[in-house]
Amino acid sequence: MVRRIFAEYLDGNGDRAIANGLNRDGIPCPSARRPDQNRHRLADGWQGSTVRSILENPKYTGFAVFGRWTKHETLLDPDDVAAGHVVRFRRAEREQVVRSRRPAHPAIVSVEDFTEVQLLRRSRAAGGLKARRRLERGPRKTKWVYALRGRVRCGYCERKMEGTPRETRIYYRCAARTIVPGSPVLAEHPKNVYLPEAAVIDQLNGWIGAAFAPSNRDVTVRTMMRSAGAKADESSRADAVRRRLEDAERRMSRLQQAIEAGASPAAVVDAINRAQEERDAAREDFRRLPAGAAIGRAEVEAMVDYLGDVGRKLNRADPAKLQELYAVFGLDMVYYAKERMVDVTIRPPRRVNACVRGATCTLTTRLWLTNA
Repeated sequence: MVRRIFAEYLDGNGDRAIANGLNRDGIPCPSARRPDQNRHRLADGWQGSTVRSILENPKYTGFAVFGRWTKHETLLDPDDVAAGHVVRFRRAEREQVVRSRRPAHPAIVSVEDFTEVQLLRRSRAAGGLKARRRLERGPRKTKWVYALRGRVRCGYCERKMEGTPRETRIYYRCAARTIVPGSPVLAEHPKNVYLPEAAVIDQLNGWIGAAFAPSNRDVTVRTMMRSAGAKADESSRADAVRRRLEDAERRMSRLQQAIEAGASPAAVVDAINRAQEERDAAREDFRRLPAGAAIGRAEVEAMVDYLGDVGRKLNRADPAKLQELYAVFGLDMVYYAKERMVDVTIRPPRRVNACVRGATCTLTTRLWLTNA
């Protein structure tokens, strides 16, 4: 499949065209083929982004590559260092990426084909024919600002809904035509699902403002404490992930010792690759585990006090500022069009820098829409 993707791209097909062809042929996507390594994905078919990541992965040339992504810590509020930070991963600069001197595993595509694809992608991104530029999907500039951009998911398919203007109003839409052909969700998914921003924004801001109002401080603290207690016990899951990681590392060590003792590398290369895949998957699962430390009442009270005047900010904020505030809250919404309701979850940031990524305190509510 990797060779097919590279060949079709060199023949002039774009990322989404290649993904559509794979879906039409009934070929399972990576998350469907290996669900144990992709628990965070829906396994609902090939996407353009999946094809792009394969085309840009130099490991298919047989060489080991390290340092393609770097970890950065970004302050949640540049004016308040005590508010904590969030960890983001960004592509490393080209000179920071390290490649092995010799092939480390069997190659799937040649270095020449991989290089040709990268040059072609750069030329399409830099200019040339409009039709070729459209093959590469990128961010589009728009005069509209969507306050809930990236925060609303469709209750039918769990995908993020996209913002779309209609005259003077803003809607969030999920179109069935963009779902992978043959997906089970198409049986119930309407042709288009629309959520008017005006139908939910006032209720949402009212609930957030009331939850962090000084008069409701004790109730909010107790609610957040209960949510933290319900999720704090992750020891069994952490132990299972740790056992998987140790088992994969032991197998890799035994296989390496076998090679040193005289075994043929070609005879054990498949076993080494499988053990390495399982080790990498276990490391990723371990990284995604919550911080594990229970949250004390004093810390929860500090979080609530820090966000205490958020009601005034929400009422006076323009859409761009609302985007920033919702990002700080970790806002997540699921819209159920049939029932005309929205499930809302917010995850306020912890005030301790080292634990922002592992925050487990949540507040949830359900909003019923009258004019959706």
